[in-house]
Amino acid sequence: KLIFYLKNIYFFHKMVFNKTHLNLMKNIFGGDNMKVKKVFAAVCTATLAAVALTACGKKDNSASGDQALTWMEKTELQTMDISKATDETSFNQLNNVYEGLYRLGKNSKVENALATKTEESKDGKRWTFTLRKGAKWSNGDPVTAKDFVYSWQRTVDPKTGSQYTSLFSGIENADEITKGKKSPSSLGIKAVGNYKLEVNLEHRIPYFKLLMGFPLFFPQNQKTVEKSGSSYGTASKYQVYNGPFVQKGWTGSNLKWKLVKNDSYWDKKDVKLKSIDYSIQKTPTTAYNLYQSGKLDAAVLDAQGTKQLKNQTGYTIRKKASTQYLSYNMAKRPEFKNTKLRQAISMAIDRKALANALGGANQAAKTFTAPGIVDVNGKDYVDYVETPKAEAYMKHNPKKARELYKEALKELGKSSLTFNLLGYDDDTSKKATETLQSQLEDSLKDVNVHVQNIPKKTAIDRMVSGNFDVSFSGWSGDFADPITFLDLETPDNAMNFGKWNNEKYNDLLADSKTTGDVNKRNKDLENAEKILLEEQGVSPLFHQQEAWMVKPSVKGVIYNGAGASYNFKHAYVAK
Repeated sequence: KLIFYLKNIYFFHKMVFNKTHLNLMKNIFGGDNMKVKKVFAAVCTATLAAVALTACGKKDNSASGDQALTWMEKTELQTMDISKATDETSFNQLNNVYEGLYRLGKNSKVENALATKTEESKDGKRWTFTLRKGAKWSNGDPVTAKDFVYSWQRTVDPKTGSQYTSLFSGIENADEITKGKKSPSSLGIKAVGNYKLEVNLEHRIPYFKLLMGFPLFFPQNQKTVEKSGSSYGTASKYQVYNGPFVQKGWTGSNLKWKLVKNDSYWDKKDVKLKSIDYSIQKTPTTAYNLYQSGKLDAAVLDAQGTKQLKNQTGYTIRKKASTQYLSYNMAKRPEFKNTKLRQAISMAIDRKALANALGGANQAAKTFTAPGIVDVNGKDYVDYVETPKAEAYMKHNPKKARELYKEALKELGKSSLTFNLLGYDDDTSKKATETLQSQLEDSLKDVNVHVQNIPKKTAIDRMVSGNFDVSFSGWSGDFADPITFLDLETPDNAMNFGKWNNEKYNDLLADSKTTGDVNKRNKDLENAEKILLEEQGVSPLFHQQEAWMVKPSVKGVIYNGAGASYNFKHAYVAK
């Protein structure tokens, strides 16, 4: 547009200064030729300045001078240790202060980050990555292939106590290492010089590139980890970073901290934000009040807020690859091994009413895998799972639930059942567990449910250690593939809190991880999930789709339902 206006001024200028028009202007303005030319020179200069300002002013995506955001999380930050993180809040932080081989862009699109070149062998078992030279840690150390080797070996080492080692399965020797049968140094990863990384797999992993964009596979600075010792990951001051931001002010227990632009980041020129101020807001009403007063740029809404504000500017739906579900502790409470009992509890739950009570755009679950994860031959993967038999025990049917419940009690030699329902202490979890308590006691009659809502970290520790009866918890997919959900319920997965075990299910998932036939793999996953639903190994409840208010001036934030949700690298505040 600017060039267009300049051309018009040029031709206008030529037109004015031809002989005929010059004489006309002399009569209008008076004076000689030079005076007229000076007048028009001034007019043209002023016009040019106005046009330039107008053209620049048209850009509505320009950044403002104050590039700072105030953001919220719903639950406490658990850890900044890549090897030990398990929750969404931690992974959101790790994704913005660290960087791996790839960064996941919009719709989980894999984009080069520290990897500038990737080579894959024909059989899919050997991957070679050429690393970016010039990338540095915030302490000035270069980021090298050895940082990846150290990080991966540390994570799979049983001494570290990672709960996520199952994601390394398929990498050469990973399973043997996590079982203590081989040394971490035998893991199929090695540095070829400083800037070439080689990874060897035991079999093709269909979702390998997506894994490389997940924080669990990011590098770690060995010098910092060893210097910090047991304090590593417990506070900002014990960390160094290689991502777009560095974290400041987190003490390990406080509810406020800050992300600040990392001046050592290799691509800092593309990072517009100077800072992101974080706070934990467990109550949506409080969050919205802070949003209204300008103290938050984004706030999650409760059920009432969702209804009242859905037509307001800034109303945003965050579709999460997430499922909230019940786990039954079959080790501590053997009665939950009874399939009819689990089926009865599931059918006593009105999932639609539960989802509505919690607000947002929560969707009643029909499957364990969240919808929208992956497309299979033009259809959503979950559409293949939703067969009448698999759905039967996911439907609200109080009459059938009572029948199954009575049959289960008879088989167990009991006249009633009492159990504790464990959940987090945030507003959503409290409402969910209270609603479940009411629904189960109303539908099944001879059941007593005691709700226990405690801080998330304590609750997770109890779930992992098996110190619970039934737990209300959630899972957000690590990457865009059904296996990220289904693998949770395999025997060796630390997140299989209830210890449900089915050999056919395990075999189908094992086959899905090794086959190179895409159609066979999808069929294996579908059949495995049908078994899980028919037996109610866990009881899926709803898929979280949260309603938020986000200031219209906030631009460039990438949100992915699967994996570490938020990517602020290209975010900015518009004028």
